[in-house]
Amino acid sequence: MPEVLAAVDLGSNSFHLVVARYSHGQLVVIDRLREMVCLAAGVGPDGRLDKQVAARALACLERFGQRLRDMHARSVRVVGTNALRISRRKQAFLERARDALGHPIEIISGMEEARLVYSGVAHTLPAEPGRRLVIDIGGGSTEIVIGEGYEPQLLESLKLGCVSMSLRFFPDGKLSARRVERARLAARVEIEPVQAAFLKRGWERVVGSSGTVRAIGECLQERDPQTTGVSAAGLEGLIEDMARAGNVRELGYKSLTDERRPVFPGGVVILGELFEALGIEQLRMAEGALRDGLLHDMIGRLTDEDPRERTVSSMLKRYHVDAEQAARVEATALEFLGQVATSWDLDDPQAELALKWAARLHEIGLDVAHSGYHRHGAYLLENADLPGFAREEQLLLARLVGAHRKKLSLAGVEDLIPPWDRRAIYLMLLLRVAVLLHRGRTTTALPPIELATRGRTLELRFPARWLKDNPLSVEDLQLEIENLRAQGLKLRVYSGNRAAAA
Repeated sequence: MPEVLAAVDLGSNSFHLVVARYSHGQLVVIDRLREMVCLAAGVGPDGRLDKQVAARALACLERFGQRLRDMHARSVRVVGTNALRISRRKQAFLERARDALGHPIEIISGMEEARLVYSGVAHTLPAEPGRRLVIDIGGGSTEIVIGEGYEPQLLESLKLGCVSMSLRFFPDGKLSARRVERARLAARVEIEPVQAAFLKRGWERVVGSSGTVRAIGECLQERDPQTTGVSAAGLEGLIEDMARAGNVRELGYKSLTDERRPVFPGGVVILGELFEALGIEQLRMAEGALRDGLLHDMIGRLTDEDPRERTVSSMLKRYHVDAEQAARVEATALEFLGQVATSWDLDDPQAELALKWAARLHEIGLDVAHSGYHRHGAYLLENADLPGFAREEQLLLARLVGAHRKKLSLAGVEDLIPPWDRRAIYLMLLLRVAVLLHRGRTTTALPPIELATRGRTLELRFPARWLKDNPLSVEDLQLEIENLRAQGLKLRVYSGNRAAAA
């Protein structure tokens, strides 16, 4: 377990870096860096990232990269949120960002962002009985979560952010009663579909996370020094101040920094509508945020509490997977990986995890229909909310499961971030062979099988007579040779010292 961990949150408004020491079961923050990049402002209507904003972001990441330079890959996680989720043709930017940081970037879903926000808040608040509602207003999305203790119970990510809302309704900082009302209506439209579910679940206290809510609280304290947190009455007064100001420059709050000021109106409107729709009277601030949740998630991954393992186990139960068959395929696939990892550049912990989870989940599509069940499984994995998984991890799992049987299709592999677009093909091949050899679903163990590779060729060497005693496996292997050949891959099969099929 590394002693020092780092989490980087590439938010739509601000980029954050937190470095913490993990000792005796506790995280102690030893360094924090924050820069307001406003990445969301650089995503155009066509989804492309503005070059000037991209350059500003990369310059920030160069500075972060200097702090992370000597840290091991296992000790660092970097995640991107809404602005990177919605931007198109971002591959070149992500590669340059990875070079600047020295670490890869995971783009997480809105629901995963909500889960991590809740974890960050829960781990930095004192233990309290009852449910809490957590609100986090980011630059491009707003996460709202009801949870108890460390466990989230209801999560939602709304397409509302302080940057996007401010750009849309308050361009150049222009304020008026009409603009405020139009913005409030737009926020109400986004909140309304989830309003009933949150009100039905209920909570005892409300907590706000991150810079937008904190900035609002500081302005309210200027209006009334006796104020603690954010009250419904104080928030309505702040909205009235905005409606009268004419321009955000005229808001006379000393705590409102020049960098926060342009995106402040959008955040106020979003929080105001959440208070109205959910009947909130009072909110208090929490120190924790997404990056703190990332740090605690890393601890789980490095110990025995990886949330991804819980998610996989949950899916096995939900889709009634034959656990014994999944375990057989997993053991064989991982044994194969151990033999070829070096020659196929799969000496990466993530490769082992991806193959392990794909083997466990390869039959989840059977719960939908037997015909084409590999495609059903791939669809479920690509589109489900999988707590703990980054978007790229989900896509990799989906591609592996979708390619584990029938004619091999490499469609969608090009969507994976390098080097996984190349590695995925080899992982598919290992999974396919493991599934094929366990087609009989018998408890009889496979014999020792030796693997060797030459470029895109995989060689399998079986003990003498085993193939002769298993003619169905020979037939399946022969068909697999033809399937792989169509994709420029070669499978060669040997019995003892003789070629059985090529």
